[in-house]
Amino acid sequence: MDEEADEATHEALDAAALLFQEPSLEEWALLKEMKSWAGKASSQLDAKTKRLIAWLNEHIRPNGAWGIQRVIIFTEYRHTQNWLQGVLASEGLTGGDRLMTMYGGMDSKDRERIKAAFQTDPKNSPVRILLATDAASEGIDLQNHCSRMIHFEIPWNPNRLEQRNGRIDRHGQRSKRVLIHHFVGKGYNDRERNSEETKVGDLEADLEFLMRAVRKVEAIREDLGKVGLVIAEQVEEAMLGRRSRLDTRKAETEVEPIRKLFKFERDLEKQIRQLLDRLNDTKRDLRLDPENVQKVVEVALELVGQPKLVEARVSGLWPDPKRSKCPVFRLPVLSDAWALCAEGLAHPFTGEARPFVFDHALAKGREDVVLVHLNHRLVQMSLRLLRAEVWSQEGQKKRLNRVTARVVPDSSLRHLAVVAHARLVVIGGDSQRLHEEIITAGGPIREGRFSRFGSLKEMQDVLASATDDEPADLVKDKLLRLWRYIAEPLHQALEARKNDRTDGLKKMLGERANKEVSDITAILNELRQAIEGQLDDPYYRENYLPGFAPVEQEQFERNVDALRRRLTEIPREIEKETESIRARFSNPQPRMFPVAVTFLLPRHLAMEAR
Repeated sequence: MDEEADEATHEALDAAALLFQEPSLEEWALLKEMKSWAGKASSQLDAKTKRLIAWLNEHIRPNGAWGIQRVIIFTEYRHTQNWLQGVLASEGLTGGDRLMTMYGGMDSKDRERIKAAFQTDPKNSPVRILLATDAASEGIDLQNHCSRMIHFEIPWNPNRLEQRNGRIDRHGQRSKRVLIHHFVGKGYNDRERNSEETKVGDLEADLEFLMRAVRKVEAIREDLGKVGLVIAEQVEEAMLGRRSRLDTRKAETEVEPIRKLFKFERDLEKQIRQLLDRLNDTKRDLRLDPENVQKVVEVALELVGQPKLVEARVSGLWPDPKRSKCPVFRLPVLSDAWALCAEGLAHPFTGEARPFVFDHALAKGREDVVLVHLNHRLVQMSLRLLRAEVWSQEGQKKRLNRVTARVVPDSSLRHLAVVAHARLVVIGGDSQRLHEEIITAGGPIREGRFSRFGSLKEMQDVLASATDDEPADLVKDKLLRLWRYIAEPLHQALEARKNDRTDGLKKMLGERANKEVSDITAILNELRQAIEGQLDDPYYRENYLPGFAPVEQEQFERNVDALRRRLTEIPREIEKETESIRARFSNPQPRMFPVAVTFLLPRHLAMEAR
């Protein structure tokens, strides 16, 4: 044994000596020749890069002039990105911020700056080419003004490929077509039609195999799942020369039953349409039109002594002969906490303060204005202020009056009328608030006697026709003297409206309870089916358990036991959640709180009083 060890030691020393031995003249010559080859190769563009440059000059910089089209070029590696940036710079495709790069590890501020530049209208931002690694493929929206993408290098993982495509192939994309480009060898289409195979290890064969993988990803994009793992494995095998064909049939067959369990198999477009209809119904019921939201903001600013909104001139919005009032505004300089309402108005690229609108339709597709929606800080602060004023207790300092008088056109009303407003709250069996709304009741006053409107629509039409004009103080004094004669019958009308509305709400609340029970049951049953599918699927045990270490196998078994326990808990959980929902919606109780009174005068009566 000693002799063998001694011999092995001598061999190791001889090998080490060879490693540190100076190269011979012949070896030096070979090294110089290889270096020369490398230098020449680095300065020569391959066919793929030449085609990329030709494509950019054809579509992005046609005839040497930059157009408005943009493109994202994805590379797999940072080194490739750096090299390609240098190549494009030598072609004059990077100057003047025409090309920007995004990669992993870059400063978050730089990342946001580049994103803002790429998302800004090409008229205002010069960038046309975004050279990105996969760090830009996760959670970044780039679809505003870009519908073209090139995969300079295709990732082996199909999920990453989908993540890349999802940067522009997503909601908010304005183009009718999203174009995703890949590289293949010449004659690819002919070989595909004739089912010809290319030699494994050849560059064109590799590109064509990757292209088939890309097409397969597109075909099964709704659920890569287990099929994605198979694609990734087979791409790796192909790159190592062990495979020439892509075969995912078995994996797609296995995943099909599981795929049907999940939400993505449902008719998403139908759900979206239903939700949109419900949203429009809610907006209509709550009168959430842009004019009312604007009024809320204006009243709130006046109550707290802040400057008024400033009307703005914006091309295509105002001036506009089709509109009688300006729909676009600039925010004045606000003080105290209201100053925070200016956040988000600055353009992310130029930094300039933008005007805003309250109408979603006016802001759609525009970058030069901001939509001030219900959840915007300006609206939220205004709503909180007005809510506090409306519901404040008697005796507290109030800046909002509970009684008002308004003039209406003679075509809407012939006699004096009064309308009472109240807050209706419906409380559930667990003392939780199930519903809240503002209800109204009222009617005309003839010879000092109150009578109800013929219908709810009649009252709503009269209220909708009210102007901002107020009657004279003398008229207001007369209205106050009328109050003791009409207060009780008006309150009775409000009580009757509360009862009618409560009866209508019972059906709606019952439907809500059934829907909540149905939804939670479907979710938990879906979870049950998914767990059962995992536990019954031999794929995981066959592919993972044989290679597990004892500790990993023990953890695997603990995970399986936890899933089984979770499975046994689901039926009781469904029962418990159902009982809780039923209890919450049982025996709903209405509560009414009078809020305000509005007197409505036809214009001829208001003029006579003057």
